[in-house]
Order: sequence, then C-alpha cells, then structure tokens
Amino acid sequence: MAGRPVALARAVSACLLAAGVSGAPGPVLSDTTASSKSRAQLFASQTRLLDTRAATQYANAARLAPTSIAPEPVPRFDGSYRGEFLPVARRAARQHAIPEDLFLRLVQAESAWRPAAVSHKGAIGLAQLMPGTAALLRVDPRDPRQNLEGGARYLRMMYDRFGTWRLALAAYNAGPGAVERHGGIPPYRETRNYVRVILGE
Repeated sequence: MAGRPVALARAVSACLLAAGVSGAPGPVLSDTTASSKSRAQLFASQTRLLDTRAATQYANAARLAPTSIAPEPVPRFDGSYRGEFLPVARRAARQHAIPEDLFLRLVQAESAWRPAAVSHKGAIGLAQLMPGTAALLRVDPRDPRQNLEGGARYLRMMYDRFGTWRLALAAYNAGPGAVERHGGIPPYRETRNYVRVILGE
C-alpha cells in the first residue's frame, strides 16, 4: 500500500514531462511573466512609433488646411456676358459643387468668354486649360463644353486638395506645386491679382 502513492506520483511526473509541462511551478510563472513584459514593451514601442508617424502625416496634411469652417464669401458674377455658354458654365459648376458665381468669375477672368482664346503660355479656351491638364482630364480643350466641364472639374480637384477656394484659385492659376512650395498663395503678382479679382477683393 505504501508503495502505490510513490509509484503513482512517479507516473504523473513522467506524463507531465512527456507533455512538456514541468512539475516545478516557479520557472513557468517566471517565463510567462517575462513574456508578458516583452509583449507589453513591444506594444508600447509600436504605439509610440505609430503615434509619431500619425502626427507627422497629420501635420503635413493639415499645413495648408483652412483654419475656419466658415464659408468663403463669393461676390456675384457681374459680367455683361449673356451668351450660350453661360448656362453651360453654370451646369458645370453645379455638377462639381462649385459656387456658380465663383466659376463664372473665373471664366470671365480667364478668357472673357472667348471660346477660341489662346494665351501666350498655350492655355486654351473658355477656362484656359493647358494641353497637359486637358489630357489629364481627358477633355478636348477646343470644345467649349468640354473645356468648361474640365475647368470646373480641375478647380474642384484643387479645392479638394487645398481646402479653400482662395488656394484652389491660386493653384488653378500658378499650379498646385507652386502653392505647396510657398505654403499658400505664391508671391507672383499675376496670381495674387488673379485671386483678388475673382474673389472681388
């Protein structure tokens, strides 16, 4: 009878060893604790890295973002043009969620509503699209209706990129790269006057 408990204990120990489980509780608890600490440290390190990256990305994205959500005032279009392309321009503005008066003032400033206008830089048509921009938008810049739709779409792209109509107009005139390089409206007399005229300042 006295030998049976000893034999049973030996059998249990053998089974535990075969299963890879130690009969000594101390080392197992220590390994688990160390593993938990390592995981916690790794998690904290990864969190700090993600926080840093997120902060950097947010700062870059928000650098040119508007500081106010108040709508920008847009003066009414007061040009004398009442020709066939006026309703086309209005539809293009509505299609791309652009204030109608803003887009009409842009077309007035760009071409004075002359569909065959070509600038000394090579910009074409009512909305004065550069050939490369027109190709990007997949529109024919010499077709007045496509030109207006492309111009409205491009202006909206600039607004979505920079967050204000002021910066969108500057990018439309001088290019988005210039707005990014200067952190706002570039110090070009033409661009600054262009923005002021369209916004009625």
